[in-house]
Amino acid sequence: MTLEVRWLTPKIAVCPQISASDIPAAQEAGFKSVICNRPDGEEGPMQPSQSEVSDAAKAMGLAFAYHPVTSTGHTPEQALQMGALINSLPTPILAYCRSGARCTNLIGLATQLGQQVPK
Repeated sequence: MTLEVRWLTPKIAVCPQISASDIPAAQEAGFKSVICNRPDGEEGPMQPSQSEVSDAAKAMGLAFAYHPVTSTGHTPEQALQMGALINSLPTPILAYCRSGARCTNLIGLATQLGQQVPK
């Protein structure tokens, strides 16, 4: 599978749901960290679990963070937590959810709330 990456800055990108088999492509693309913003089971049993993706990422030397946020909305606290993550993990960072929109919205709100975004 080819990663459908959308760069927000030169150090942060978002994409739709990935699986463990996508991690080699993420590493090859130069990513150092992966953030999962999608709760396990959101789409049912066919959705890859964050632990599967996390295990694959860590096995390839990538940092991984699980920051689940529902698709029905996010809070300022969740956005600030996302801001803290993107400022603490090695860059470049790949964040994913169902479509990438949730990640983008979290990062956007984090910046509105005063968080710096790695550029």
